[in-house]
Amino acid sequence: MNDQILYEFPLNERIRTFIRLEKLFQQVGHFARGESEWDSRAAIESLLDILTISNRSDIRAELLKELERHYKVLARLARSHGIDREKLQEIIDEIELLSQRLRNIHGKLGSQLSGDGLFKSIAQRSAIPGGTCSFDLPCYHYWLQQPVSKRQQELHLWMEPFQPVIDAIRFVLDTIRHSALPEEAVAEAGFYQENLDKSLPFQLLRIGLNSDLPFFAEISGGKHRFSIRFMSLGPETSIHQATEDIPFLLNKCQF
Repeated sequence: MNDQILYEFPLNERIRTFIRLEKLFQQVGHFARGESEWDSRAAIESLLDILTISNRSDIRAELLKELERHYKVLARLARSHGIDREKLQEIIDEIELLSQRLRNIHGKLGSQLSGDGLFKSIAQRSAIPGGTCSFDLPCYHYWLQQPVSKRQQELHLWMEPFQPVIDAIRFVLDTIRHSALPEEAVAEAGFYQENLDKSLPFQLLRIGLNSDLPFFAEISGGKHRFSIRFMSLGPETSIHQATEDIPFLLNKCQF
């Protein structure tokens, strides 16, 4: 989808959580490579968001369930004619390795950070708006003034236990995203709606819109149907639905 803005919409809670975590892990990785105090702050804020999501659901268990589902789908494909069995076995081996790495995680995801005095203090004060100022957390202020190499090393150590989760989420989402080819579609008067086949495991919608068009895609729906409204930002950022027909690319990803 070259020269296109891509919009994604998960069709179940599990994939929704995985995409949120993917974004947060990418943010941590980006800001952890930065050199300024503000880069380090942004990396830690994203890491705190990761912990919040991890505390609300058992991410490891959800990933293991999804990997098991992928394994069963591929096992059924192995009985089909014309399948590249060598490539298929490589993917199955990767699933088994990712699953084993997840099982090897001891304790609750992110529990290693709970025992870190500095990180625990940051987490407690972050619940207060602006609560990580230098007068609130002098230990954090001191840490932020340390050499770049020291801050980057500690951020890496804090993130290292999450690597099996990062790799599993990347595998799951990449597999789902590449499970469908884009279809050309048109939203009449800026609106498009479609019913989904209930017998198929649709997981994710991907909408490709020409970047030259002054619209964005607002998507809603679930596992049975979905709708897309193409909206524009007007004067003073007021939002209006398009009135013309909008061509776009639609991927209905299932695996």
